[in-house]
Amino acid sequence: MNPLKLGTRGSPLALWQARHISALLRPVCGAVELVQIETHGDRDQASALSAMGGFGVFTKAIQNALLDGRADVAVHSLKDLPTLPEPRLELAGVPARGPTGDAFVSRKHARFDDLPNGATVGTSSLRRRAMVLNRRPDLKLIELRGNVDTRLRKLDEQNLDAIVLAEAGLVRLGLADRIAEVLDPVWMLPAVGQGAIGLECRADDSRAKAAIEAIRCTETYARVQSERAMLYALGGGCLVPIGATSHALDGVLTVRGAVLSPDGKRRVVATHTGPQTAPLALGQELAGMLLAEGADELLTHGIPPA
Repeated sequence: MNPLKLGTRGSPLALWQARHISALLRPVCGAVELVQIETHGDRDQASALSAMGGFGVFTKAIQNALLDGRADVAVHSLKDLPTLPEPRLELAGVPARGPTGDAFVSRKHARFDDLPNGATVGTSSLRRRAMVLNRRPDLKLIELRGNVDTRLRKLDEQNLDAIVLAEAGLVRLGLADRIAEVLDPVWMLPAVGQGAIGLECRADDSRAKAAIEAIRCTETYARVQSERAMLYALGGGCLVPIGATSHALDGVLTVRGAVLSPDGKRRVVATHTGPQTAPLALGQELAGMLLAEGADELLTHGIPPA
């Protein structure tokens, strides 16, 4: 039987994720092969993500590889995968989720709250920028693109006070010792799907779908479905600061969502609970609660595509 081909970006973190999935899949389907694919976001390391349109800059090229047969399974950082579905593809599952938090990284300060007035913080995320400014409007935020190693190097080269990165990426790359503090999700809500690896395949590919379903984590899948349903119902993406946290216990799923203005001055938050077996309805209902609280105005004033 031909090996199952996994499409992945070529960054160190993406390759870690693809190799992790390979190790999970081999007992299920035998031989697995990695297919490295360069995405638009990889080619353009200078532009802000919001200036690039935001949608699918790290995933579209891998989806195209699925559609033309170069890959059988796409391995995505789920937070990068747009919620607008591609009709011929299916997000068939996710393995157990990694850490979901955002990490404060600094050589100068032990905690976020130790930052002095006017300190400089680097991030490539509009969500992180808005949430940082909501808590500390005095801080200076600068755009920081590149893979994890590049951003850690820029922290030193540019003499920044701190940067904010995904906790999962640092942990997976063996860099957890660089984390000064995991930021409190009460105010720094993670990206939708953060810490999860999304596995996508062609909707008519029964072999790939069966392999993915065999390593699917039911709890993680329900959590990310609810978060993504909220995001889809809000119509948001990388161009609007939106965050979510979720947890499941004894068949009950709780999801908390937040929508902010890009400058961080306005913030709408809501929490919703329901059966783990109905994650899509739960996410949609949470979106309705956020809209009723005023999130519709914040979504209208998000950063438009360039």
